[in-house]
Amino acid sequence: MITGMSGTGKSSVLAELARRGHRTVDTDEDGWSLWHEPDAGWQWREDRMAALLAEPSEHPLFVSGCHGNQGRFYDRFEAVVLLSAPAEVLLERLRTRTTNPYGKTPEQQAEVLGYLETVEPLLRRSATLELDSSQLDIAALADRLEALIR
Repeated sequence: MITGMSGTGKSSVLAELARRGHRTVDTDEDGWSLWHEPDAGWQWREDRMAALLAEPSEHPLFVSGCHGNQGRFYDRFEAVVLLSAPAEVLLERLRTRTTNPYGKTPEQQAEVLGYLETVEPLLRRSATLELDSSQLDIAALADRLEALIR
């Protein structure tokens, strides 16, 4: 499981792992998550996630996302890896990325900064490993994640 705030590089490292031939699922993609009003936010579709994690496979699976109910599945992962980066790095990445529109507006950037204060500490407490994505390029992050499955 790869988790972290918007802009930490989850989707980029997942794409690199897929390029290297690994099974990957980005739970930010359609069909994996639903919006629950008013306060629950984005939640994994638990039926789909349970089925995915129950599938037998000889090949490792890397799942990425940051959703309110993901902790219910942590015991089914070998490791929960938190990608983190300083706020100024996240904001610059959000402003300049072309693969996702989230994080462009001042309101969304303020939301991300709020999540850094409220959500990231919760993720950090339950992570088995934290990687600072401002210190490693995408290839090096993928190398570190591959080392976990060896």
